[in-house]
Amino acid sequence: MIKKERIDVADVIRGLAVLGIVLLHSLEHFNFYSYPGTESTLLQFSNKAIWDSTSFLLAGKAYGIFALLFGFSFYIQDSRQLEKGNDFRLRFMWRLLLLFLWGQINAMFFTAEVLVLYAVTGFVLPLFARCSNRTLLIAAAIMMMQPLEIGEMIYAIFNPEYVAPKSLDSQFWGTAYMVQSSGTFIETAKMNLWEGQLASLAWAWENARFFQTPALFLLGMWMGRRKLFTCSEKNIRFWLATAGCALVLFFPLRGLEPMLKEFVTNSAVASPAILIVSSLYKFAFMMLLVSAIVLLYYLTSLKKFLDKIIPYGRMSLTNYITQSVIGSFIFYHWGLHLSLNYTYSLFVGIGIFVAQYIFACIWFRNHKQGPLEYIWKRATWLSCSK
Repeated sequence: MIKKERIDVADVIRGLAVLGIVLLHSLEHFNFYSYPGTESTLLQFSNKAIWDSTSFLLAGKAYGIFALLFGFSFYIQDSRQLEKGNDFRLRFMWRLLLLFLWGQINAMFFTAEVLVLYAVTGFVLPLFARCSNRTLLIAAAIMMMQPLEIGEMIYAIFNPEYVAPKSLDSQFWGTAYMVQSSGTFIETAKMNLWEGQLASLAWAWENARFFQTPALFLLGMWMGRRKLFTCSEKNIRFWLATAGCALVLFFPLRGLEPMLKEFVTNSAVASPAILIVSSLYKFAFMMLLVSAIVLLYYLTSLKKFLDKIIPYGRMSLTNYITQSVIGSFIFYHWGLHLSLNYTYSLFVGIGIFVAQYIFACIWFRNHKQGPLEYIWKRATWLSCSK
């Protein structure tokens, strides 16, 4: 009999990542950047402090953790099917098509959702599923280094006349903002399913996500193979070393970004260089966060406290989509259309999290999976046979 134990620390990390996403999205008004002014010095200070600290801690990191664990989850599913003598790869491709549909549902409410990107880039997992660990790390490293950006930078260095093409996503964001400001739900959903998706995918392409995301998928699969999320002396040493390396890499890379902006005058060279550096220091900081959570979980008395987030992490798909529904209703014109500054928006995000967390705790009293997770699993294993 195959033992199917969940790895609790992975659910803890996943839950904290989804919490980070809802807090950041609430500050961004779910990509509807409309805020009231204030004359209060205290409120101005708190707004800036909340925005700067949250952006520093979560922007580009929460999604990175989510992607890392997506690859890890694929490994768990694939390895369990291999133990049964089944090849999960084709079934996973069907699962990605289902994820694409989940992304369309989510996109009806939230401009710039990420599930469609995962569905598109997730095919890298079955493609590399039978490759060696060394191949996984090499492929992940190549993609993490942004080969297209490196190529563009080199081309611009040797061709000073080269002018980088204009941003693809800006025109779509303008359309999105107008509809978010005054549109009905039907108008907003229609816009989100076309201009919103184009804006999201164009932004992902221009901000290194089309290479960084599959790189994190592969890294997560590699971590699963190495069983790095289980507790052992060897793994503790790995996470301590990872935290140390991440610290060493983060600070010089973070300091290099403003230097590139100041001293590289050719924008066709500076833009890809800055993008490469920023994606790398965000990855380093993300790995520092993951390492810190794992070490706190296994080495300190905080384990009991962190365990409380497990129900929220087990319901990540449900939480991710429902927070889009709730958030768009709160901030978009078709709903309450609340105009809040960063400080109050943070409380909205906390409120959404608390409501979802309470629901998750109640739900798991009588169910083994979240509602959308259950539907996704059942649809994954649909059979054409009678």
